[in-house]
Amino acid sequence: QVQLVESGGGLVQPGGSLRLSCTASGFTFSYYAMNWYRQAPGKEREYVAGISARGDSTNYIPSMKGRFTISRDNAKNTVYLQMNSLNPGDTAVYYCHARSIVSNDQYWGQGTQVTVSS
Repeated sequence: QVQLVESGGGLVQPGGSLRLSCTASGFTFSYYAMNWYRQAPGKEREYVAGISARGDSTNYIPSMKGRFTISRDNAKNTVYLQMNSLNPGDTAVYYCHARSIVSNDQYWGQGTQVTVSS
Protein backbone atom coordinates (compact mmCIF):
# COMPACT_ATOMS: atom_id res chain seq x y z
CA GLN A 1 0.00 0.00 0.00
CA VAL A 2 1.43 3.33 -1.09
CA GLN A 3 1.60 5.98 1.61
CA LEU A 4 3.05 9.44 1.90
CA VAL A 5 2.74 10.74 5.43
CA GLU A 6 3.54 14.37 6.11
CA SER A 7 4.36 15.74 9.54
CA GLY A 8 5.86 18.81 11.16
CA GLY A 9 3.19 21.35 10.42
CA GLY A 10 1.69 23.61 13.03
CA LEU A 11 1.30 27.17 14.24
CA VAL A 12 4.36 29.42 14.11
CA GLN A 13 4.91 33.13 14.58
CA PRO A 14 6.05 35.34 11.71
CA GLY A 15 9.79 35.03 11.27
CA GLY A 16 9.80 31.54 12.69
CA SER A 17 10.82 28.22 11.20
CA LEU A 18 9.34 24.78 10.66
CA ARG A 19 10.66 21.58 9.17
CA LEU A 20 8.20 19.39 7.34
CA SER A 21 8.82 15.71 6.80
CA CYS A 22 7.24 13.27 4.40
CA THR A 23 7.86 9.57 4.88
CA ALA A 24 7.07 7.22 2.04
CA SER A 25 6.18 3.55 1.97
CA GLY A 26 4.86 1.06 -0.53
CA PHE A 27 7.09 2.05 -3.43
CA THR A 28 10.77 2.37 -4.30
CA PHE A 29 11.51 5.82 -2.96
CA SER A 30 14.83 6.21 -4.75
CA TYR A 31 13.07 5.94 -8.12
CA TYR A 32 10.94 8.98 -7.43
CA ALA A 33 11.53 12.69 -7.66
CA MET A 34 9.89 14.38 -4.71
CA ASN A 35 8.08 17.67 -4.55
CA TRP A 36 6.32 19.90 -2.09
CA TYR A 37 3.19 21.80 -3.04
CA ARG A 38 0.95 24.00 -0.98
CA GLN A 39 -2.62 25.23 -1.12
CA ALA A 40 -3.79 28.32 0.69
CA PRO A 41 -7.48 28.91 1.48
CA GLY A 42 -9.35 29.92 -1.63
CA LYS A 43 -6.34 29.44 -3.88
CA GLU A 44 -5.12 26.77 -6.25
CA ARG A 45 -2.46 24.30 -5.25
CA GLU A 46 0.98 25.62 -6.15
CA TYR A 47 4.40 24.08 -6.55
CA VAL A 48 6.91 24.97 -3.84
CA ALA A 49 10.05 22.94 -4.34
CA GLY A 50 11.36 19.73 -5.84
CA ILE A 51 14.32 17.38 -5.53
CA SER A 52 15.62 14.76 -7.92
CA ALA A 53 15.49 11.05 -7.18
CA ARG A 54 19.15 10.96 -6.18
CA GLY A 55 18.97 14.23 -4.34
CA ASP A 56 21.58 15.92 -6.50
CA SER A 57 19.31 18.55 -7.98
CA THR A 58 16.77 20.88 -6.39
CA ASN A 59 14.33 23.42 -7.70
CA TYR A 60 12.35 26.23 -6.07
CA ILE A 61 9.93 28.86 -7.17
CA PRO A 62 11.62 32.28 -6.87
CA SER A 63 9.67 33.44 -3.84
CA MET A 64 10.86 30.40 -1.86
CA LYS A 65 14.49 30.39 -2.83
CA GLY A 66 16.68 31.37 0.10
CA ARG A 67 13.95 30.74 2.66
CA PHE A 68 13.02 27.12 1.99
CA THR A 69 15.33 24.14 1.58
CA ILE A 70 14.28 20.75 0.29
CA SER A 71 16.33 17.66 1.07
CA ARG A 72 15.89 13.91 1.16
CA ASP A 73 17.27 10.84 2.88
CA ASN A 74 16.77 7.82 0.65
CA ALA A 75 17.85 5.48 3.45
CA LYS A 76 14.91 6.73 5.50
CA ASN A 77 12.47 7.12 2.59
CA THR A 78 11.91 10.68 3.72
CA VAL A 79 11.89 14.10 2.13
CA TYR A 80 12.12 17.30 4.13
CA LEU A 81 11.21 20.92 3.69
CA GLN A 82 13.02 23.34 5.96
CA MET A 83 11.10 26.62 6.04
CA ASN A 84 12.66 29.75 7.51
CA SER A 85 11.56 33.38 7.80
CA LEU A 86 7.96 32.33 7.56
CA ASN A 87 5.31 34.97 6.97
CA PRO A 88 1.51 34.88 6.99
CA GLY A 89 1.54 34.40 3.22
CA ASP A 90 3.06 30.97 3.78
CA THR A 91 -0.06 29.79 5.57
CA ALA A 92 -1.35 26.78 3.65
CA VAL A 93 -1.76 23.05 3.62
CA TYR A 94 1.54 21.58 2.44
CA TYR A 95 1.45 18.43 0.34
CA CYS A 96 4.15 15.92 -0.44
CA HIS A 97 4.19 14.58 -4.01
CA ALA A 98 6.14 11.69 -5.54
CA ARG A 99 6.71 11.33 -9.27
CA SER A 100 8.32 8.24 -10.74
CA ILE A 101 11.34 8.71 -12.99
CA VAL A 102 10.72 5.35 -14.71
CA SER A 103 6.93 5.35 -15.18
CA ASN A 104 3.90 7.64 -15.06
CA ASP A 105 3.16 6.81 -11.43
CA GLN A 106 2.69 9.65 -9.00
CA TYR A 107 1.35 9.89 -5.48
CA TRP A 108 0.12 12.55 -3.09
CA GLY A 109 0.16 12.80 0.65
CA GLN A 110 -2.79 13.98 2.72
CA GLY A 111 -1.18 17.29 3.61
CA THR A 112 -0.07 19.05 6.76
CA GLN A 113 -1.35 22.44 7.89
CA VAL A 114 1.09 25.29 8.35
CA THR A 115 -0.27 28.45 9.96
CA VAL A 116 1.87 31.55 10.36
CA SER A 117 0.28 33.99 12.75
CA SER A 118 1.06 36.13 15.76
